[in-house]
Amino acid sequence: MSSPATPLPVSPAHAEIGRRDFLFLTTAAVAGVGAAATMWPLIDQMNPDASTIAAAGPVDIDIAALQPGQQIVMTWSAHPVFVVRRTPAALAELKNPALLGHLRDPQSELLQQPSYAVNWHRSIDPEYLVLVGVCTHLGCVPTYTPTPSKTDPVPDWPGGYFCHCHGSKYDLAGRVFDGVPAPYNLPVPPYHFPKKGLLRVGENPTGAQFDFNSILQI
Repeated sequence: MSSPATPLPVSPAHAEIGRRDFLFLTTAAVAGVGAAATMWPLIDQMNPDASTIAAAGPVDIDIAALQPGQQIVMTWSAHPVFVVRRTPAALAELKNPALLGHLRDPQSELLQQPSYAVNWHRSIDPEYLVLVGVCTHLGCVPTYTPTPSKTDPVPDWPGGYFCHCHGSKYDLAGRVFDGVPAPYNLPVPPYHFPKKGLLRVGENPTGAQFDFNSILQI
């Protein structure tokens, strides 16, 4: 299998993540579970090979057991990759005009994703979100906070990703809000589903071309 393009530069903290070569599973359910209550147990037996990560080669992950509202965090090309199984309520919110009016690039017009993810859900399958979890401001890792809240992590929170470093906000499609430091949507890596329940990150679907090095990131 061919390797994707040269990965984004990452901070020393992200390089350390890559060296540790990990796969985490969060148990953040949509109903009533905040970021502070999220658990991240290590699943050693599913770690991708270190040489595969170093070469930015494709990484496979079994998502058959992923439950609605849960997030998996895997490592590809030394980057954390967020994989979320979105609920029907989360998908409905992505089309909410009130939300769209607060987003900087709601139609994904900037090249932050492959052509097969230029849609209202920024994914191949609406149910499954796949993002590179690196804030487009200064490279921090945003926190998965899927539950809407009046107060946490900020007032009138609709659910999505919040970067505690400088306050950047993204919705559950990785679309950045207006008025925050981050200028771009969270990147979508090349990926596809070789078969039901299996996700392959780092490889485009047959016939598709996407150079991950072409995304915008500062």
